[in-house]
Amino acid sequence: MSAVFHTDGASVPVTAGRPLLIVDADEVVLAFARGFDRFLETRGCYLDLVSYRLHGNVRRSDDKSSLIDVEVSVLLDEFRAELDWLDPVEGACEALCDLRAGADIVMVSNVSPAQAPARLRNLAKLKLDIPLVANSGPKGPAVKALAKRAGTPAFFIDDVPLHHASVVEMAPDVFRIHLVGDDRLKLLMPPTPHAHLRAENWAEALDFIRARLPQR
Repeated sequence: MSAVFHTDGASVPVTAGRPLLIVDADEVVLAFARGFDRFLETRGCYLDLVSYRLHGNVRRSDDKSSLIDVEVSVLLDEFRAELDWLDPVEGACEALCDLRAGADIVMVSNVSPAQAPARLRNLAKLKLDIPLVANSGPKGPAVKALAKRAGTPAFFIDDVPLHHASVVEMAPDVFRIHLVGDDRLKLLMPPTPHAHLRAENWAEALDFIRARLPQR
């Protein structure tokens, strides 16, 4: 059974000498924007993505007016309170199930301790038995703590350039894959120079990882 670790990753069980894959949740494994869109419809709003952020991009359906940041924050808190029903990003579940035979897999997600159980339930519904690190801030420290106890190679997949830059600084030997699940967001996010690969989809990420794993 998966578990939540409210740490920097130092206590997460990983296998010494075994390759490691560290994945983000939102827009890497879980289709966050699509789920938020569905939620907003129930509140008479919609997501108008003109930049890679949620604040400033939520409008009312009736008059197309923008919600102010505090209103968006309230909706996000409500949305995240019981967030256990998000669909997977296309190809994510299949790729992770494929890679499980050759590597340990850990999810590092910037969720609060209160939000983490719902995230874990979401993974369970998708039949993804993955330990979850409830992280805060840049992910370099958590990736470093995980990678130094695992084998090589180690991989990190995230949609946010800030986290790739943090991993370059803290754990430069980890292979970094920049992947954005939502097609609308993908157009708004240029490739980060800190990643080894900008993967257009999970198939490309899977090919990159497979090519670097020891032969089974």
